[in-house]
Amino acid sequence: MTDENKPPVVSRREWLAAIDTLRVREKAHTREGDAIAAARRRLPMTEVDPSTPLTGGKGEVPLIDVFEGRTQLFVSYHMWHDGRAAADQCEGCTFFTGQVLELSYLHQRDVTFAVFCQGPYEESDRYRRFMGWDMPWYSVPAASRERLVAGRHFGMKAIYLRDEDRVFETYWTTGRGVEPMAPSYGILDMTVYGRQEAWEDSPPGWPQPYEPSGAQFRENGRPTAQWARIAAGHDDDLHGVRPGPGGGSGCCS
Repeated sequence: MTDENKPPVVSRREWLAAIDTLRVREKAHTREGDAIAAARRRLPMTEVDPSTPLTGGKGEVPLIDVFEGRTQLFVSYHMWHDGRAAADQCEGCTFFTGQVLELSYLHQRDVTFAVFCQGPYEESDRYRRFMGWDMPWYSVPAASRERLVAGRHFGMKAIYLRDEDRVFETYWTTGRGVEPMAPSYGILDMTVYGRQEAWEDSPPGWPQPYEPSGAQFRENGRPTAQWARIAAGHDDDLHGVRPGPGGGSGCCS
């Protein structure tokens, strides 16, 4: 490590003063985030057909059943590449979905979290099991996509409210709007080198090897999180094909 790729060294007093200066901006950012969330809570909503069919582990279910009796529903719309191996599935959706692990805090506040996958149920559910995810998982049949996605795209997140037997969509977002699902990014943002992605405003010489093209979510040809599952001996076969050497699909050597 050279002087060009690390911060300058100062006294502890100077260091604390610099942090105090930044803290003013951090607190303003937090307050603005609170104000935006308050405005989000005051948005109008639009009605959605509560009978819209989805496919789950027990077969076809209507959208209203996905609420599991709760009044609110957060849906992560997971992209899917039909017929492709696990290594070729969406690295971004894998990154975001895989970080939603503890659902009890959502349930405590009457919110159900579920994934609506673009792919066929059996194939995509094998991916869920390979990744070790426990969240509710559903496939969106082609006939239901227009009712739910309506000109948008998988990868988005949508919020729904149930009022007895009626369902309403209250909010949706995509792109960087989905980052609250990924605490890894919040942690990286507090480190000296940040996310190490090429778009970031970092000093010259800071490591920035990751391009915002999906490469930031991949390592050695796979979505990064898959390697821990492969190392643990989990089979990533999605199509009933005999795994290649090492327990993987043999699709990326």
